[in-house]
Amino acid sequence: MQRRRFLKGMGAGAVVAGAAACGSERQGGTDSGTQQRFSWKMVTTWPPGLPGLGTGAQDLADAIQRNSGGRIQIQFYAAGELVPPLEVFDAVSTGTAEMGHGAAYYWKGKSEAAQFFATVPFGMNAVEMNAWLYYGGGWELWREIYAPFGVVPFPAGNSGTQMGGWFNKEINSLDDLVGLKMRIPGLGGEVLKRVGVTPVNVPASELFTALETGTIDATEWVGPYNDLALGLFRAASYYYYPGWHEPGPTLECIVNRAAWENLPDDLQGIVESACAQVNVRMQSEFMARNQDSLAVLMNEHGITPRPFPDEVLRELRRVTDVVLDERSAADADFKRVRDAYKAYQAKMATWQNMAEMAYHRSLSL
Repeated sequence: MQRRRFLKGMGAGAVVAGAAACGSERQGGTDSGTQQRFSWKMVTTWPPGLPGLGTGAQDLADAIQRNSGGRIQIQFYAAGELVPPLEVFDAVSTGTAEMGHGAAYYWKGKSEAAQFFATVPFGMNAVEMNAWLYYGGGWELWREIYAPFGVVPFPAGNSGTQMGGWFNKEINSLDDLVGLKMRIPGLGGEVLKRVGVTPVNVPASELFTALETGTIDATEWVGPYNDLALGLFRAASYYYYPGWHEPGPTLECIVNRAAWENLPDDLQGIVESACAQVNVRMQSEFMARNQDSLAVLMNEHGITPRPFPDEVLRELRRVTDVVLDERSAADADFKRVRDAYKAYQAKMATWQNMAEMAYHRSLSL
């Protein structure tokens, strides 16, 4: 209830005028007209049926319909079915769709600071991100950053730490990165650009073809579960880890603010609870399926994952700090969110070192 009061209390000036109704149709309810029904459209950045990400977004739509007893009906659109995958934020902001599912770093053109609410290089993992968002003030900052666009965000999934990507050549040193064209979005792409890589943003549906034809020389995507589904092992042989660029990528549900405020409190609670449900289930699914898919890649397709050389990771970490410092100096919102993010990550390090990391070290003794 506190969160809902906070959301309702935000300034309304940023909401696009034409989105007041936002396609939400109030219809006569079945309880003698006392209940309202809403018809929403949901757009996503994910290809149809993409395991984990696309199916997780569909699960969210289904959960909202089911838990609301059908009072919210959602027409689901995968990437490209209603709007292009990278126009989801605009579609929700303008009211073309009431709801969307994607990742905040895709909208860096709207706000550089948004990237912290997905993931940043050498940042927090999934568990730490959830702690920051739910209990460390991160969600409040997220809503503030999105408020000028008339969009309300919710955590709604996480893939866990990703892989470093597929390459068409071995990476033994920094020199091997120079000149590569690599699909990688967000701040990770900017970091690689500083060491000689040309970053490009390619939708998931085009990744295999781009890599196979040489349009790109490398790509990161997610991890074994999704990489196996897209067949990326057929287009490149060298598979690197860890995913330094995406250590804990939060996926988001975004709702048009006018549509959100048009919901009664109980339906707002149902949307929020469904997002939390999917947030847990998706992370659990990726944890389970990544190991199964990794075994298939290794045992059936002969892929041997390789660690990035320490030299490469050290330089990428150094360049990351340079990039974040520069962005902080140029953008007040970026600095404000980065300072909060960095402080929480440092705060969590003590407990993580004594708990998760110490425990995993004990298993190898």
